[in-house]
Amino acid sequence: MPIVSTQITEGIRVNVISRFIEQESVAQAIRYVFAYQIEIKNESKDIVQLIAREWNIVDGYGQHSVVKGEGVVGRKPVIAPGESYKYVSGTHFQTPIGKMNGHYKMKRFSDNELMNIVIPEFTMVALGTLN
Repeated sequence: MPIVSTQITEGIRVNVISRFIEQESVAQAIRYVFAYQIEIKNESKDIVQLIAREWNIVDGYGQHSVVKGEGVVGRKPVIAPGESYKYVSGTHFQTPIGKMNGHYKMKRFSDNELMNIVIPEFTMVALGTLN
């Protein structure tokens, strides 16, 4: 069952749907694989461009890591008002549960202002982990 999270910042809506990928996970090898789909919808009146991302990742043991980089999946999409951009990515944990959140650095074209757009926290849970 997918887990959905949503957040709006500066008129930019970020929707996240995460799924456990059972066929690529191996509990005996302590490898739990998850996919997440992100939709970034521009509900503002300005054209924006996604410049960079920063993820905070925490596994079931509380181990924390930060991943930073330019764009998303090799792109720096420009999103006009009323349009959206979707992409799919993934991660794996050594625990059957983990969570992620973060932000996108986006540029607003009307004034070249840089904005931090919140990526809402979402949890990834392997099937059968929670009752």
